[in-house]
Amino acid sequence: MSRVLVVDDDRQLLRALRITLSAAGHEVVTAPDGTTALREAASAHPDVIVLDLGLPDMDGTEVLAGLRPWFAGPVIVLSARVGSNDKIGALDAGADDYVTKPFDMAELLARLRAALRRRVSEGSDPVVVTEHFTVDLAARQVLADGVPVRLTPTEWALLAELVHNTGRLVSQRQLLQSVWGPAYERETNYLRVYLAQLRRKLEPDPSHPRYLHTEPGAGYRFTP
Repeated sequence: MSRVLVVDDDRQLLRALRITLSAAGHEVVTAPDGTTALREAASAHPDVIVLDLGLPDMDGTEVLAGLRPWFAGPVIVLSARVGSNDKIGALDAGADDYVTKPFDMAELLARLRAALRRRVSEGSDPVVVTEHFTVDLAARQVLADGVPVRLTPTEWALLAELVHNTGRLVSQRQLLQSVWGPAYERETNYLRVYLAQLRRKLEPDPSHPRYLHTEPGAGYRFTP
């Protein structure tokens, strides 16, 4: 059983989430505002946090700022804000995923399951196996049918960053800073070009990506 902290000031939604998540086998702790959320996160030790941005006492990004120095678990933002800047701001503040309201409860449960599956510890070098290729981060190698796939250093750096964050939505800014450096955080065309190259080399159907997904205006996600 996993423990989920749900933070939202909508009492009806909070109740619905408690019922649904409990029925799915989760232990649920709730908080109606940011102050309570930070207190419950420290005392309840949740495995994952579902966080609304529009809270009565502080913005959800402020809650993220208070959480991230010590909370290493996944945080899924649940918000009515649909703008790209809001999504990017939340991801850069430390969110792992972003779900917009209104939302499908089954989708949220799937996102929770994906977040909880991501158990790669800090400093580990995992091997990620898909149906069509294997990524070995320790060996810095990709194999398809046992044969090494030739990647450029930039292609490898981009893929490694996504694989290190398997299942998580990685913002455009984070990818650009990690692979090219802070001076390139606005060069989103770089991402389009190199993701297209990676898809041609790794995806069974590059025009319909199965592993390397784009979320327009927000970022990219690797799902094995």
